[in-house]
Amino acid sequence: MIAHSEWKGGSIFEGNTSNGNLLYFDADASHGQGPSPMEAVLAALCACTSVDVISILQKKRQPVMGLRVSATAEQAPEPPRVFTHIKLTYAVSGRVDRLAAERAVELSKGKYCSVSKMLEKAATIEFEVVMVEEDEQA
Repeated sequence: MIAHSEWKGGSIFEGNTSNGNLLYFDADASHGQGPSPMEAVLAALCACTSVDVISILQKKRQPVMGLRVSATAEQAPEPPRVFTHIKLTYAVSGRVDRLAAERAVELSKGKYCSVSKMLEKAATIEFEVVMVEEDEQA
């Protein structure tokens, strides 16, 4: 895996992956033109665990219709401002068995999600699973 970033002026940085995907980061406090690098890490955590949870639920033949993972994080007050605590909320929709959803999340956190495994070296990561009713999806 290879990536690089290039300063584009002001507070904007362009990230580029080896397969040509571009990401723009905005280090300005407003983050008007892209996420900060730390916001991107938090979003990557949400995406990484989402991939795992959907895959696990599908393999268990659970009729998952939707998944939204939200994260709130606290950072150290002084540099380096690493995450110290992260709470993930998994909103699962479909006729999914709650225990199956909780087990999928536990497997992602404890075994499969590389981003989670890296971040847990610095931060406490907790989670909750919320089952969303079909009529709440709209």
